[in-house]
Amino acid sequence: MIVGAGVAALLRTAADAVRTSVGERAGDLVEDALRRTLEDTITIDDDGTAFVITGDIPAMWMRDSTTQMLPYLRLVAAASPGDPAARELADVLVAVVRRQFASIAHDPYANAFNRGPTGAHYDDRDLCDDPTVWEQKYEVDSLAYPVQFAAAVHRATGRTEHLGPEAHAVARTIVDQLRLETDHDRSPYRFVRDAPEPTETLVREGRGTPVAVTGMTWCGFRPSDDACTYGYNVPENLHAASALGDLAALATDVWSDPVLAADAVALREGILRGVAEHGVVPHPRDPGTQVYAYEVDGLGGVVLMDDANTPSLLSLPLDAPDVLDPVVADATRTFVLGPDNPYWFSGSAAAGIGSPHTEPGRVWPIALAVEGLTGTPSRRRELLDLLLATDAGTGRMHESFDVDDPSAYSRPWFSWADAMFCELAFAVAEDAGASIARVSSATRATT
Repeated sequence: MIVGAGVAALLRTAADAVRTSVGERAGDLVEDALRRTLEDTITIDDDGTAFVITGDIPAMWMRDSTTQMLPYLRLVAAASPGDPAARELADVLVAVVRRQFASIAHDPYANAFNRGPTGAHYDDRDLCDDPTVWEQKYEVDSLAYPVQFAAAVHRATGRTEHLGPEAHAVARTIVDQLRLETDHDRSPYRFVRDAPEPTETLVREGRGTPVAVTGMTWCGFRPSDDACTYGYNVPENLHAASALGDLAALATDVWSDPVLAADAVALREGILRGVAEHGVVPHPRDPGTQVYAYEVDGLGGVVLMDDANTPSLLSLPLDAPDVLDPVVADATRTFVLGPDNPYWFSGSAAAGIGSPHTEPGRVWPIALAVEGLTGTPSRRRELLDLLLATDAGTGRMHESFDVDDPSAYSRPWFSWADAMFCELAFAVAEDAGASIARVSSATRATT
């Protein structure tokens, strides 16, 4: 999309707050990232919706397209009423929500979409051959993030044009699908890919490993797009429970649909009971301490780890703050930010959380930003400085980099990581007294 003079000035003002509080280079990276996402990832189509690519992959993820917009939501919330540049940015946010809901209406099990029925696919061997679907890996956050984002846009702007009858119908679809997947044996969903990597397909002819009925909702793939080891991903379930609270509020306040609201609340409560019963487990080295598992199956299977992609255990204070047990959450944070987490890596250049999706010994800037956003002001500043020092001189945040050699990185252009860097930079600027509205990374209400 074309960035006009008013929006450019708004971006520059926000970046100047970072320049003043943090330093010239940090402000430059923020301004470049904000412009790049608007100019190079967003296309406004003839129907008024916005298609958002994730960077160096020409597809739109429901999760990524939400997180890519978070810095602009913050700027819209901070702007004076009637500011034309903020109104222009708000138009983009509304257009993104409308495209997200249209995509969910097309296929609520898909995680990523093409701009149209182009027939492009991540892998042509997939069972799903819908020409509009880039990939049909079912990830619960693909439903939860758009709901949270839609509600946050409404709270920040008061606008409702993205919450019309189509959105109302999609909200019904989301609740029905999450409820259906509490008993996955009844589900029609299958994912089969003829690939040698076990993370790229689901066992049992595409149904995934067996699970018990627990109240939690099943998901086939993690936010990393890797197959779940066990079908109840705990961060995804807590994230979904939080989003269902937003959905219930929209059902009451916007759609005047008490049945939908009640269904969302009942599903939320069932998920939370399931997490409390099955997803809270003893710390592996300290059985007297309880932590959130990463995945469970309700049959005794437990995965204890965390992954850099959000929603993660680390990101829960951002993605699902209203549903956490604070004692368990604090213990979980300590667990995932250390060697007990098999995907926490430490080296001469950095220490943080990586992912089985990337090579061992690589940390993700997204996880470093999340650690800062959920940490203390001093830790935020340390991690922002670390990110500035580990971009390999590119002026961009990458998917991952080697803890001993930041010049060894994956994905030269990853817009989600750029957005999380901006969020962290804004938070550090706010800690120093800059007046940028606080909007948490999970698109919660402004404060």
